[in-house]
Amino acid sequence: MKFMKNTFSASEENEANDFELLDLPEELSDAIDELGFTSCTPVQKEVLPHSIDGTDIIAQAQTGTGKTAAFLISMITYHIENPEFDTRKAGTPFALIIAPTRELVMQITNDAEGLSTHTDISIVSIVGGIDYEKQKKRMQSPVDILVATPGRLLDFCRSNVIDLSKVESLVIDEADRMLSMGFIPDVKSIIRRTPHKERRQTQLFSATLSEDIRRLAASWTLDPYTVHIEPEQVAVDSVAQYVYLTTESEKFTVLCNLIQSDDVTKAIVFVNRRDQTRDLEEKLYRQGVSTGLLTGEVPQKKRIRTLEQFKSGEIAVLVATDVAGRGIHVDDVSHVFNYNLPEDPEDYVHRIGRTGRAGAMGTSISLVCESDVFMLPAIETLLGEPIASVQPEDRYLEELDEPTRKRRHAQKSVQKPRRNRNRGR
Repeated sequence: MKFMKNTFSASEENEANDFELLDLPEELSDAIDELGFTSCTPVQKEVLPHSIDGTDIIAQAQTGTGKTAAFLISMITYHIENPEFDTRKAGTPFALIIAPTRELVMQITNDAEGLSTHTDISIVSIVGGIDYEKQKKRMQSPVDILVATPGRLLDFCRSNVIDLSKVESLVIDEADRMLSMGFIPDVKSIIRRTPHKERRQTQLFSATLSEDIRRLAASWTLDPYTVHIEPEQVAVDSVAQYVYLTTESEKFTVLCNLIQSDDVTKAIVFVNRRDQTRDLEEKLYRQGVSTGLLTGEVPQKKRIRTLEQFKSGEIAVLVATDVAGRGIHVDDVSHVFNYNLPEDPEDYVHRIGRTGRAGAMGTSISLVCESDVFMLPAIETLLGEPIASVQPEDRYLEELDEPTRKRRHAQKSVQKPRRNRNRGR
């Protein structure tokens, strides 16, 4: 969850971003205080005065701008100020949040639990890849806020486990990602099961508002308040970006040497294809690197465990496809490595955004060879500036023998390298 201590010019309203000015319920204000935050991000400042009043919202805002808290605060406020006198029936949430990836669903759920810690609000997440029957059992009790990926949610709706006819607050998060991943037909089917837009509040958030997204937003919302938060820059100053020019045959050697250098403490290595991800994770482990694997084919339970191990430091290097590019918030990632440049330039921005978080500095290194150098111009066009390109130093091109690998690993950690058993194989 992201809040910020912003400073505004004298011409703006004095402390207009202060949560106290929103007159939030005491239970919610206490939770925000305990989280250590008193100020809104720009998207929260724009959205909250309207969403708390029940207005529909269409907001364009990048990942990491604090939009999750913007819609959760309005949901929780509504629930506290409009208590139900009758017990809510099982499987009939008053609030529904739809998100495109399992990781984002889990992140939203964690944030919701943090903000509702002083309430009796019941929050349940529904995602694919986790035991169907166990999730079905959870829906046999009353639920207030339901956070879900489209496919699994629709499965439960079709089997009458979940009834969306009582939904009063609906959020569609990362709508552009929903579109690109082919989820919009499922989302349309889900929304048809909720009350008409005149009888629910709808908030739609998207990093981009293409013509397709605008048409969908218009059909799903009623007299919405539109917010457009332009990022101050595409890539933040807290991330130093480099391109290392290599050959295909040199890539792994350079990556391995970089990872085992002293300044790399926790890293994510992004790879474009699942099969390459598996192979690379295996090769890094054999070099004495404590590794974890995160791709769409890894079962959800194993993905959750892998992320927990990565956050705790049990795993030093996470090898991932772009499933980890959004919705993963680990503040102490020192480096992001692009083993392949992504085909979509915006994915590059999301990848490097995994480092340089929470006021820390981070480093992004892209290993660019003859097969992916043609992707670089589009990325630099999006960034609005070239990325510094360098030849790897000789020490990064040296093949490591067994004694050297062991010595370097011993210098970095007194623990033996951990093999992540959550391998999804």
